[in-house]
Formats: sequence, C-alpha cells, structure tokens
Amino acid sequence: MAVMRASRLLSLLLLLQTRGRMTAPELAAELEVSVRTVYRDVEALSAAGVPVYADRGPAGGYQLLDGYRTRLNGLTAEEASSLFLAGLPGPAAELGMAELAANAELKLLAALPPEPRSHASRMRERFLLDVPGWYRASDDVPHLSEVSEAVWEQRPLHMTYRRWGRQEVDRVIHPYGLVLKGGSWYLVAAPPDGSPRTYRVARILTLETLPGRFARPEGFDLGGFWQAYAKEFRERMYTAEAVIKVAPGREDLLAFTMGADVVGAALAAAGEPDAEGWRTLTVPVESITHARWVLLRMGADVEVLGPPQLRVLMGEAVAELAKLYG
Repeated sequence: MAVMRASRLLSLLLLLQTRGRMTAPELAAELEVSVRTVYRDVEALSAAGVPVYADRGPAGGYQLLDGYRTRLNGLTAEEASSLFLAGLPGPAAELGMAELAANAELKLLAALPPEPRSHASRMRERFLLDVPGWYRASDDVPHLSEVSEAVWEQRPLHMTYRRWGRQEVDRVIHPYGLVLKGGSWYLVAAPPDGSPRTYRVARILTLETLPGRFARPEGFDLGGFWQAYAKEFRERMYTAEAVIKVAPGREDLLAFTMGADVVGAALAAAGEPDAEGWRTLTVPVESITHARWVLLRMGADVEVLGPPQLRVLMGEAVAELAKLYG
C-alpha cells in the first residue's frame, strides 16, 4: 500500500508540474481515486515540503508555486525500459529527428540511476521493433520532413497529390497530424473550410509551405480520429460476402490469407465442422473478382459455395490452370 501511495503522490506531483492548475475532480479522474483521496494526497505533499496550494472558487484548483520543478523522474526500471521501445530509429530518421532521438536516449540513460539504466540497456539489446510488414518495403517519403514541420508549426500547405487511379489533384490543406501505419506514413489534414481527411505521404508529388499559421480545431483528437477512420475504412472496403468451406486445420492459413480479424469473426459465427472436419464460413470480401484472386491462393483447401458468380469464376480459373499445366 505504501508503494502504491508513493507512486500515486509522484503521479499527482507530475500532473501538476506538466499541466498547471487542476481541480480535485480532474486529479481524481486522472488518478482513478476519490476526490477525498486527492485531498489527503495534497495534504501529504504539502507536509513533505512541496509548494502546492489551492485557489478557491469556480475557477480554482491546485497548482504548484511558480518556478517549482521536481528533479525526481520517478521512473521504475520497467518504465525506463519501456521508453527504449517507443523510440523507433527508422521513423525518427524519416522525420529528420535521428540525431535528436539518439541524443535524447543518451541523456536519458545518463540521468537514470544504475538499476533502471541497466534494465534500459538490456531492453535495447534484446528487443527491436520493425514496423513494415513482410514482403513490402517502407514508402519513399521525400516530403515527410517538411510535412512534419508544418504539422508542428501549424503551417498551411499547398500540394499536388496523386489519388488512386493516378489522378493528380491540387490541394491547400491544414495538416493536423501524422500516423505511421504498417510502414506507411499518413497525413491527417483538412481543407481550410472542410473536414479532416487522410493522405498517404508517399503520394505527395510537390509540396509548398504557405505563409501564416492556422488554428487547430479545439478538441481535435488525432488518436480518436484515426480509430474512427480505420473502422470506417474497413467497413467501406468490404462490399460483398462469400460462403466457403475450409479444410480441417487450414484455418490459420486462411487467416494469413484473408486477415486474422476477418476470419476470426467468421469462425466465431460458424457452426460445427462436418463429418470430415470441414467448416462452412461466411466471410466479407472487397469484391467478387478480388475474392477469386485471394481464395485461389488457398488451392484445394477452400471450396467456394457462393455466391454463384464467384463459384463460376473459381471454376473458370481452375479450368485455365488445368489447361496450362495439363
């Protein structure tokens, strides 16, 4: 209990140090404790000599004396170790921050006590995060550094962008944030009078930083936007369904071929295997023609039952293969 309270007191102190004035209910919500516990913890900090004081009234709250900064980093060995998994050298280099990231890592190591420093060094020696998927290289992103600077400085951009189908368009945008997904960088941005959209940074052909600065929408949450966008993208991508039978023990191969989340949901909704162990699944597909290409990769481990058009396409493909190899 004493260790838990000490950790909570340090978290309270760091919250006040990084965010400034906070009310007791706000602190309670952040620390997941009661307001009464916050009152007791603030009293404990004051008794320990931390210059925290309260402003009364509707706009009041707790805050630290101006200029007060704690020298404690409060990092446990495990917390310090985890920080060295957060700094990916590849993305940092793409953003033009490789030297900054390396210097920050050295300074962090130098500031840590011996035990956390030892844990952090072992973490760096034993774990590596490689973002891109297999069989594909990262995008070539010559404009990424300029885009990231515009995101940081809230500078509008004028770009020539290549859309799907190789159509080129001109856009003036306000860049809100960058997302690294599966080895590809995506820019979340909006036209001056429009809603946020996503752009693949590798498809930016020309880029010009415009004068002036824009105001970010109040309350815009990059993480929340990306989660909603990814969910909508998945729902929009699947426009049809296929009914298939999967050979015994080949569910893992099907998941690798079609996606673990898609196949996992289909398996959860499927009935029991037949007498020979085959399972009948209904899976979402991008289109009938795309499903033919994907399911042909499974060979004789999958039989298409429907829709009829897909079964016909599979039969035609198999006949062509038989002709080619017969």
